[in-house]
Amino acid sequence: MMKTPFVSKEDSIGILADNKDSIPLDCFATHPQLQQPCLEAGPATIEHVETHQFTWRSSVLGSLLGCFVAASNMYLGLKVGFTFGAGIFGAIFSFALIRPMSTRLPTWFGGGYFGPKENVTAQSAATAAGGLFSGFISAIPALYKLGLMSTPRKDMAALALFTIAAAFYGLFFAIPLRRHFVVKQDLTFPTPRAAATTILSLHNSVDGAQAGFRKAKWMAFWFLLTFSWGVLGYFVPFFDTLHILWWIGHATGYSNMMAADQTWTWHLKFDFPFFGAGLMTPGSVVLPFLIATIIVYGIIGPVLVSSGYFVRAFGFVDKGETARSFFLWPGIALLVLASFAELFVRYDSLYRGIKGGVLELCTLLKRGGMHVVSALRRRPGTYSVRRPNTHPDEEYAPEELVPAYWWMTGVMLTVVFTCAVMGVYFGMPVYQTIVSVILAFLMAFVGIQAAGETDINPTGSVAKMSQLIFAGMSGTNMAQNQMNNLMAGNITASAAAQSVDMVGDLKAGQIVGASPRSQFLAQLVGSVFAVFIALALFVLFTDAYPCILDMDVNAPCEFGLTGVWAWMSVTRLLTGGAVLSKPCIVVTAVMAAAGVCGPVGRHFILPQKFHRYFPSLSVIGLAMINSTPDVPISMCVGWLAGKIWKRIRAKSYEEYMYSAAGGMIAGQGVSAIFKAIFQLANVKGSITIVSCIDQVAKNCP
Repeated sequence: MMKTPFVSKEDSIGILADNKDSIPLDCFATHPQLQQPCLEAGPATIEHVETHQFTWRSSVLGSLLGCFVAASNMYLGLKVGFTFGAGIFGAIFSFALIRPMSTRLPTWFGGGYFGPKENVTAQSAATAAGGLFSGFISAIPALYKLGLMSTPRKDMAALALFTIAAAFYGLFFAIPLRRHFVVKQDLTFPTPRAAATTILSLHNSVDGAQAGFRKAKWMAFWFLLTFSWGVLGYFVPFFDTLHILWWIGHATGYSNMMAADQTWTWHLKFDFPFFGAGLMTPGSVVLPFLIATIIVYGIIGPVLVSSGYFVRAFGFVDKGETARSFFLWPGIALLVLASFAELFVRYDSLYRGIKGGVLELCTLLKRGGMHVVSALRRRPGTYSVRRPNTHPDEEYAPEELVPAYWWMTGVMLTVVFTCAVMGVYFGMPVYQTIVSVILAFLMAFVGIQAAGETDINPTGSVAKMSQLIFAGMSGTNMAQNQMNNLMAGNITASAAAQSVDMVGDLKAGQIVGASPRSQFLAQLVGSVFAVFIALALFVLFTDAYPCILDMDVNAPCEFGLTGVWAWMSVTRLLTGGAVLSKPCIVVTAVMAAAGVCGPVGRHFILPQKFHRYFPSLSVIGLAMINSTPDVPISMCVGWLAGKIWKRIRAKSYEEYMYSAAGGMIAGQGVSAIFKAIFQLANVKGSITIVSCIDQVAKNCP
């Protein structure tokens, strides 16, 4: 913190006015010529003190911004299982919205100073509101497809109560986990660090604020463009899908090219969320995704269908195999085992995560026991749940931390609540629910350790680990076994996902200097929004697109449901409900071996400088499961556009790439809500069919 010699009030105003482009925004005085708040000039530093970090304006607005990202994540997750955090989106947009409010509105109506710490509050609320969706794009639809539940509207109570439990045990877990990962280990957390750096840059100078508004304008432009494009595509199919190969084949009389488009779905969809995802995703992920899709569903599949080895391209049949049913299992084996291998080759991180989880759990139980004994003996103990548990490296005063009894009470209530919900509505024994919650806590340590060091959240891997453990816990029948297996994995995945997001936000707060207590309160508000938006979106999408839950595996669907198929298939395999042909078993075994050997070879044999060129085996497995080539095509288009943009205007790319990608992801995700509403309201779409195959309405998207 830079100190200046003592100057008079008038001199200090003149100095600030002459140098306002190079000094922090927080240092501008509350004078007409500066129009920004500042402390009275004095012998020390010129810095504004944020007296209110948690405010309702930032918490509510941040939560609403998170709801936009939740809509996008529901759309992306049902499509192909990809999701994105709301941190940077919430940070930039909340700044762009609240900063003008702070200077133009009275204090009682949302005005007043808006600084970086309150910006963190808004970002934390956005992350909490936008992150509660993992179960709704994987395990819960799988329950319906397996015939284990009836309909979302009939099961509303069960879904609502489980969503409440999932929203809060991850939140309460995050507080003791912060002490281990943020304070003790001080892990990097690349994405939260980027969000914190963005927030600081927005507030540190006039130039930073202007740059922030420019980023927000870019984000708003792409949001409005992709939203409008998505809505327009409902009425004009040309703006949704281009059947380029079909029309070329039709003009030249080449039937194979027409079949590539019509049968194998090799067409271009204006899927802007995946354009945005391609902008942010490295080539080691995008290119293997596209190349593997070309090999599986562009070469091998069509050849084997033509030869008669496969009955048809997609779907499932009683006799014979389709390309989709055959490659599903090798893809799952490669996806799951490659994810496991990536986790285990970082055995040091895995060991530290599990060790830290066990030790922290033992410490919490020991302190809780000491507190109970002291209370029974009516003797004051050294530990009190009414004050925060501090650490020698803790940077915050006790009043800025979360009191132990807040999160302890929250954890106990949510565990009891979860046991009751799982027992009454899902038929899971209490002991199995408690085991799943303990596993969730331990796996949250693994997830946070991995995310803090590598920025990779292995939610899918830890969920499959939980499913594997529960495969040995029998239920009353096959259906109950499948229910318990899916919900155990769902509990673990939900807790790990929420905990990683919440602890990452707490790391961002540490970098900015925001109070953990204020962030916790903001996350609490965001979690309330998350419960309503996640459940509402799930009901809306499943009402508009019944294929998401349809037990008919051959029903045509707008969504690829990649995550749903993976969860459902693993559950069937672990509970004895899957039958594989011998050739499929052989290919699955080969892919399983590749999934294990690939990450091991890269980590221990391949020189570090070549790691960036090693393809992602997990995404190759995803390509086998995902039978919609338009997704990797869209991602590749976005990736190529980013490369061209970076080559032509590198500075613009570095400054606005994330803003453009965030706007694309959020915009068309929100337009998907309107399209679902149009479907339910029977609003006629495809008012022109000129670009559809054969110009027939039923061939329009």
